[in-house]
Amino acid sequence: MKSTSREKRKDRVVCTVYVALAIIVNAVCAFLTYKFNLPLFFDTIGTFAITVLGGYFPGVLVAIMTNMLCLAFNHEAVYFAVVNASIALVTARFVDTKGLKSLKNVSMLALYSVLISGVLGSLIQWRLFDMPQNSFVAVNVSILSQSLGLPSFVIFLFVNTLLNVPDKTISLLLALLIIKYMPEKTKEQIRGSSWRQRALTDREKKIMRAWTKGNKHSVRTKMTFILMGMSFILVVAVFWVGVRIYIDNMIEERTHIAESTASLAAGMIPIDSVDSFIKEGREAEGYEETESVLGLIRSKALNVNYIAAVKIGEAGMTVICEPDYMYDGESVEGSAPGTFIPIPEYALDRKVKLLQGERVEPIMVRTSNATQIVVFHPVYNERGNCVYHVLTEVRIDYMTKNMRDYLARIMLMLAGLFLLTLMYGFFITGANLVYPITSIVLAVEKFISAGSEQKKMDEALKLIRSLDISTDDEVEKLYYSISDMAANQAEQMRSLRRYTESTAKMQDGLIITMADLVENRDSDTGAHIQKMAAYVKIIVEGLKKKGYYAEKITPQFMSDIVRSAPLHDIGKINIPDNVLNKPGKLTAEEYEIMKTHTTAGEKIMEKAIKTVEGENYLKEAKNMATYHHERWDGKGYPEGLHGEVIPLSARITAVADVFDALTSPRVYKPAFPLEEALAMIQEGSGTQFDPKCVEVFMESIPEVKVILRKYNENA
Repeated sequence: MKSTSREKRKDRVVCTVYVALAIIVNAVCAFLTYKFNLPLFFDTIGTFAITVLGGYFPGVLVAIMTNMLCLAFNHEAVYFAVVNASIALVTARFVDTKGLKSLKNVSMLALYSVLISGVLGSLIQWRLFDMPQNSFVAVNVSILSQSLGLPSFVIFLFVNTLLNVPDKTISLLLALLIIKYMPEKTKEQIRGSSWRQRALTDREKKIMRAWTKGNKHSVRTKMTFILMGMSFILVVAVFWVGVRIYIDNMIEERTHIAESTASLAAGMIPIDSVDSFIKEGREAEGYEETESVLGLIRSKALNVNYIAAVKIGEAGMTVICEPDYMYDGESVEGSAPGTFIPIPEYALDRKVKLLQGERVEPIMVRTSNATQIVVFHPVYNERGNCVYHVLTEVRIDYMTKNMRDYLARIMLMLAGLFLLTLMYGFFITGANLVYPITSIVLAVEKFISAGSEQKKMDEALKLIRSLDISTDDEVEKLYYSISDMAANQAEQMRSLRRYTESTAKMQDGLIITMADLVENRDSDTGAHIQKMAAYVKIIVEGLKKKGYYAEKITPQFMSDIVRSAPLHDIGKINIPDNVLNKPGKLTAEEYEIMKTHTTAGEKIMEKAIKTVEGENYLKEAKNMATYHHERWDGKGYPEGLHGEVIPLSARITAVADVFDALTSPRVYKPAFPLEEALAMIQEGSGTQFDPKCVEVFMESIPEVKVILRKYNENA
């Protein structure tokens, strides 16, 4: 495990080095094209290369960091990070689903990259700068727009997309060329750096994706929603903070302008002239000059749309000087000196302070049309008494072009951050959680499905061990615990199987011993139990092959009846020797005694079943011992069963038993020739025997001959 961890750490170091090289290659190419004012960039060569080899996260990382590094010589580069990141995402997706082994796929990827860079890059440039960044492109766009009579943006979109054809095509081809001549070991290290386990093949990843799709709430789905949600919240939070900072700074700036303007205007109205301006109006000496100066101050001050000098009293305000002002973009004539106006509602709560000549904080007034900052600046005489106030209003337009540009730039920067954060989250959760856990689950499912088949269990265990998970956390501990548990279970199953096989051999030995006890009493049944088991096996395998009685003939059933075949005549142990070994024909009374070996075998097997509870092969042995002399037409014994009512094991035994009796010598008859014996079996089809059993037996004559020859030689 330590060796594997070291190797994976080495892979990650190699990948980090090549990520840095890719960023440098991109930045150098971008610097050269920027310095020589070329309309191409070639800043995605490294992005293409590292994405093809390393996947989503390394590709997006190279794309974003390239644009960050380019800030050293191009302050606008950061806004295009989202373009290069999008190209990295498309490349990774394309490589993952289609691959780049054909010219068609390479061309398709180049086309997608051209469209992304051309369209998205054009929109960003036009929105932020109202014109192309490159002077060469800007001049040609202007000329084409004038000559063709089309909007400049349409021309720029077309030209920029067209210029990206050689840019992205050459970049992609250079990246593929670099990959081609890169050492295979290095490529494998970069590919393997993103894995915290054995790298999965494309087929394994396809199986994994298909398996996770079947899960209603898979880990991958949950983590996707969590990462997207957290990334979105982060971006929105940063965006909101940025907007608030911008607005707060703008309000602070406008407030300062309003206060500075009011302070400047306060010195322009002589205190001694206040009363004469109010009484004599525009005819007062110096009024026109004062009004002109205040109007000039208003027009020159940024965003100041109103300025006036007023005298505040209990009943309201008296205008001293109010030059023309702006309202909703239109010029409005100022009120005449001496005009009485009420104190605005927004200043009523400050009336006492205003009357006392105290300074009040700037007032923010929000209306349906706009937001304004209003400043009341007191002007004092030599005795410190407030003579009048200079009133200024500054309009705040939140969504000015500057504001929109600011928001656009913030959004573009955050879009790149969003993609990088999202891809990093996917990378971490995929490498450390989703892929390892899913791989473990699929391998364990294969181990479970192996059941008791040792070969399949060993293959599944080999698969589990081959995962080689090294996440250095709880997942790795879980993996090794599961691996050890599976290995222990496989070994226990192997030991159990050896024990079972040993037990089965012992049971088979007991069966043969019991059958030998009977056979040793029967003087003319040489090798009968061996031949019976062989014939039964031939018949049941033939039925299985032809699909007969498929619901009945299971592997367990086949094993049971082959093992039980030697016990079919176990009841003969109760038959007297004078009847069992009589050389001549049995009398009617003797025949009735001989027939009792079926019911005697039934009783013997019933006692055995009670003793060895749950042994299925003994149940079939009981059926074979009891009913192997029943006939298909119902004329057999001991119960006169007919057709498929007779247990299948007994019907199979009947054919095997009679055939062996016909082809073996007895004390009361010689062995029949093979052809004659087969003819008699065939003749009994449908009357004495199950036709299907006869059919498969007759089709297996070559195997039957082998058995007959073998045991006749040994007899």
